[in-house]
Amino acid sequence: MLEAKQVGYTISKRFELRDINFSIPKGASIAIIGESGCGKTSLLKLLYGLYDANKGSIYWKDQKITGPKDHLIPGMPFMKYLSQDFDLMPFTSVVENVQKHLSRLEPEHSAQRTAELLEVVEMTAFAKAHVKTLSGGQKQRVALAQTLAKAPEVLLLDEPFSHIDNFRKNKLRRRLFDYLKKAEITCLVATHDSTDVLAYTDETIVMRHGQICAHAPTPRLYQNPPNYYIASLFGDVNELPAHWFDTSASPEQQVLIYPHQIGVSTTGIAAQVVGSYFMGSQYLIEASYKEKTIFFESERNFAAQEAVILGRIKN
Repeated sequence: MLEAKQVGYTISKRFELRDINFSIPKGASIAIIGESGCGKTSLLKLLYGLYDANKGSIYWKDQKITGPKDHLIPGMPFMKYLSQDFDLMPFTSVVENVQKHLSRLEPEHSAQRTAELLEVVEMTAFAKAHVKTLSGGQKQRVALAQTLAKAPEVLLLDEPFSHIDNFRKNKLRRRLFDYLKKAEITCLVATHDSTDVLAYTDETIVMRHGQICAHAPTPRLYQNPPNYYIASLFGDVNELPAHWFDTSASPEQQVLIYPHQIGVSTTGIAAQVVGSYFMGSQYLIEASYKEKTIFFESERNFAAQEAVILGRIKN
């Protein structure tokens, strides 16, 4: 279990991590999300032992995680941290970059392990290529394989898919998180991309201004976001008067509704279309009602100025 108790760390006069508390079971995959500058990367570095906490304590199982004051080489041996900067050897091959973290005394096992990891990150075809010839996304995948080669008990990932093409990203995420589950590796991934979160993580930690403002199972947090900030991290969201869709609600009550939860109905509010955005499988329609902007999804397009009756279609 990875546990943080009342952890605090001063980054500058204007920013600090405060009152960090959580408990994460072994083998769980956890997302850390929040706006830029909220402290996601700083938290990962603190957990890895690159910083010394000003207060509180961090434990993995029964071992306390400490920083540079207690270690000549910062970082904990049972953890691995993959930052946004890749630590690769540019003039050697992909295979050599992965194998440098495996035992030279067991060449057969090393070769088998390297092949397995390159398959996970879909870099088998580039095994003999020099790293300097690779694209940014390919380098990121090599760095990921290299990190996994170190056989960590805890894996800390900072925007691990940021350089990877969309057409490859989903398959890579499935392969990676499936591998982590089978290997029972505890993983914390800091990300801006909600698609990194929803399908692949067990729980989500939300950060704002250096503090954890929510920590819950990912589906629960998505389906019942406690405020607009948290809901908006998962994508577009409407904050609207509740009585527009529920006559029993008070005029002051607000409700958070995702675009897919609103649609054209026979009863509801009479809105006017402002714009339309093709999203592939559906259109995201922007409408207006009583000077409020409303986003909803539709299988068909709507013209600007077209009148629509909107109702809540899904809870």
